[in-house]
Amino acid sequence: MRPTRSSLRRAATIAVAGTLVAGSLLGTPAQAAPSSASPDAAATLSERLGARSAGAYADATGKMVVTVTDAVAARQVAAAGATPRIVKRGAAELNSATAELERSAKIPGTAWWTDPATNQVVVSVDPTVTGAKLERVKAAAARANGAVRIEKEAAPLSLRISGGQAIYAGGGGRCSLGFNVRSGSTYYFITAGHCTNISSSWYSNSSLTSLLGSRTGSSFPGNDYGIVRHSNPANAAGNVYLYNGRYQDITTAGNAYVGQRVQRSGSTTGLRGGSVTALNATVNYAEGSVSGLIRTNVCAQPGDSGGPLFAGSTALGLTSGGSGNCSTGGTTYFQPVLEVLNRYGVNVF
Repeated sequence: MRPTRSSLRRAATIAVAGTLVAGSLLGTPAQAAPSSASPDAAATLSERLGARSAGAYADATGKMVVTVTDAVAARQVAAAGATPRIVKRGAAELNSATAELERSAKIPGTAWWTDPATNQVVVSVDPTVTGAKLERVKAAAARANGAVRIEKEAAPLSLRISGGQAIYAGGGGRCSLGFNVRSGSTYYFITAGHCTNISSSWYSNSSLTSLLGSRTGSSFPGNDYGIVRHSNPANAAGNVYLYNGRYQDITTAGNAYVGQRVQRSGSTTGLRGGSVTALNATVNYAEGSVSGLIRTNVCAQPGDSGGPLFAGSTALGLTSGGSGNCSTGGTTYFQPVLEVLNRYGVNVF
């Protein structure tokens, strides 16, 4: 797998922190349950239920579903305005299955995530995982007693070297800018870490004559994010280019949820859309493993790396890597943006 590099993205301001967006679960009076729980509230409820839940997701109608393992938990979920769904496995069993994959199947070309809708951990294998490597994955899945299923990717997983509005590395290479961010009166942009690892200097043109700024932080593998300080604050704008002559203003940052409709912008393939299919995915690129990623059915190609994932005016993530392309379709993984903003103490704006 190769991560992607994305182009200069227009800024977004951060607000909230947490793994899944949190919200109040309290309704008005005991007898009047909320008509529909928000994604934040459903995610928080699932977390509070601990081993008695295995995640939350939006169904085809957009209503939030929270998986539970017993009737008491189901009543709590219904009272909070979400749809309860009783499943066989709780978080503990699925976490155990994931731990087995970490121990036995951390092979380049594999990725895994929890699918709350099927109540399983899914492990994907790309065409490079064959022979003894594939047998290792199958053996690890078998030890999970049905908690793991294997899916095949049609194309190799890779990083996406290029991007949103293009940014160019002083040492060669192109990515996309994710979001412009700031801390007080100091302005930066964030992008993929496999991009910022390449060079300390970043430019807005391929001839490397127009300096954008200098790298102040980078994290890859493990994570996939980096930050560059703008040499000229006037270059920073709080929006995302939509590749149709228009821009999307970014006013806040949040956590993605399964089933959410999202968009991605990148310098190679422009604006693309799709939905979130999983959270907290682990992806084993040839260059190293990255955990905690957002998985989507949005396509991307080399050069889109680092570009922004967003929903309306909310910043969600930075393009990391994936498989497939924008002609036949593909899977793309994103670094959650709140982690980056919190790590560097910056905000979208």
